Amino acid sequence: MTIRSSAKIGFASAFCFALSLSAASAQDVIALQLDRATVIRAPAKTTTMVVGNPAIADVSVQKNGVIVLTAKSYGETNLLALDSEGQLVSETWLKVQASVRGNMIVTRGVERETHSCTPNCVPTMTLGDNQKYFTETGGQAAIRNNNAAGSAAVPQSR
Repeated sequence: MTIRSSAKIGFASAFCFALSLSAASAQDVIALQLDRATVIRAPAKTTTMVVGNPAIADVSVQKNGVIVLTAKSYGETNLLALDSEGQLVSETWLKVQASVRGNMIVTRGVERETHSCTPNCVPTMTLGDNQKYFTETGGQAAIRNNNAAGSAAVPQSR
């Protein structure tokens, strides 16, 4: 009888633990789109914001509790809000997904290329694209940006 009671208590404990895990996993989730910024508000009493994996998302704290989240790579990470004592105020999951808005993906066998079609289709770089395509498109974008920055520079008068 004692063993059965212990088994029932053990089962009840495991069940309660499973419920607490599902409640924890049901916490706030913010869906971010790759290479886009999202503005949120920090919870009250927050003095520090920490991103679990800064390779996936970046956090920038602004004035008046405004937080800017920038998605940097695919994946999931957490965002912690801490008070002045270092105590956890909140934890939010950040989920970075591909932006499909206006994009067309061309697949040739196992190779993939992404084009931004807003409204005309032009090459764009997206994580997961074919390495050669990604490098060539990135190189062209870098040259264009350097040329634009160079032409925008105003010569110094002597």
